[in-house]
Amino acid sequence: MAAVPGPLQPAEAEALVRALQGSELRDIGSQGWLRQHEYVEKLNMHGILSASAGQEQLLTELLVTHAKIPVLIGELISVEIWKHKIFPVLCRLEDFKPRSTFPIYVVLHHEASIINLLETVFFYKEICESAEDSILDLIDYCHRKLTLLAARSTKAQAPLGEGGADPVPPQELQKQAEMMEFEISLKALSVLRFITDQVGSLPLSALTRMLNTHNLPCILVELVEHCPWSCWEAGKLKKFENGTWHVVPPEDQVKMTKLDGQVWLALLNLLLSPECQHKYRFDGFNKSQLLKLRAFLTDILIDQLPNLVEMQRFLSYLAVTDPAPPKKDLILEQVPVIRDHVLKKNSGKWEAIAKHQVKHAFSPTEEELKLQARRWAQTYSLDMMEALAPDKPRCRVCGVEAAKRCSRCRNEWYCTRACQVQHWQKHKPACNLMAEVSRSVDDL
Repeated sequence: MAAVPGPLQPAEAEALVRALQGSELRDIGSQGWLRQHEYVEKLNMHGILSASAGQEQLLTELLVTHAKIPVLIGELISVEIWKHKIFPVLCRLEDFKPRSTFPIYVVLHHEASIINLLETVFFYKEICESAEDSILDLIDYCHRKLTLLAARSTKAQAPLGEGGADPVPPQELQKQAEMMEFEISLKALSVLRFITDQVGSLPLSALTRMLNTHNLPCILVELVEHCPWSCWEAGKLKKFENGTWHVVPPEDQVKMTKLDGQVWLALLNLLLSPECQHKYRFDGFNKSQLLKLRAFLTDILIDQLPNLVEMQRFLSYLAVTDPAPPKKDLILEQVPVIRDHVLKKNSGKWEAIAKHQVKHAFSPTEEELKLQARRWAQTYSLDMMEALAPDKPRCRVCGVEAAKRCSRCRNEWYCTRACQVQHWQKHKPACNLMAEVSRSVDDL
């Protein structure tokens, strides 16, 4: 049996952190950019393994010492812009007929890798402080993702990845992007909660953007009301945890999930801290929205998160009083600059960038594809992925403990052959993408 991989050695981790750098939008998908993705992916895996062993302090110190948090935030926003501005154009181009779709999948996955890495390290106050002015861009980014979650929650949708016809490229890539968007938004929720943990040390502009510019407390109320990571299907409650939808047994349906906890903790931070109470506008609309929370503060919920007793008291007080309006001091407010800079620099060039990338990034030669495949196989190590799994694998269809794995992509688990056959049409697009790497390596 192969040894379970551990975190990187300190010298390896430092070398990867020092090598992190920003990139231009037109360079996304290039060979140099792919190396940057590998660095992020390895640091991401390292961060999760280190956190599980209680040793993530080294990575935190390296990212702070080498001032790489603003770099990661800049890359996060750049790939988000690429996904929304260039990727749709790319899919419409007539000459977009890639030999392999996996390089494009890697670009789509890059955003997920960065937000996952940030989720791992933003628990620490020094990480939040080291973001400096870029924290405003990260707050705006999280707001965009939470808005998407809130919008999704108002639609009676089936779980993402369920149902629908078998798509073909580039439709399969667009479907993968949609599925990833949901998981990325959930990670952004966790990052936002960690930011709210530090309200006492955030700049005034950050509090203003969270409370007044974006009115995050009311968006969080929407998430409590509609809970987009939970749905009913065929009379059964399903919840999204650890990257997949699970059927929840009746006895566990009142249990608070990690995602539920993140929303309530963020609300506690934003509503009960003195800094926020002095800045937030408790007007008629905001007050009526916040008071909706009272219906959810049951004894069962408070037993699981006792701090919510303070929220209950605050809402009872809010119901019978009119809090003083926030002071209207004259403040020169900072605004986020990263996203605006990238958009202005590339405005009107989306099709030109897409055509450039079709020619130079997403049309590799056979030799380049084989070289990429070898590097991807090392980066996306199966042993490493399994080491990151928090629990024993569960069936993708019914959620029970599974012992069978898709032999083609080795990425999905099933309890029986019947479940695997039932899920094949839904699994096929992702299976095709992951299997490309294995085929290319085997051809070497």
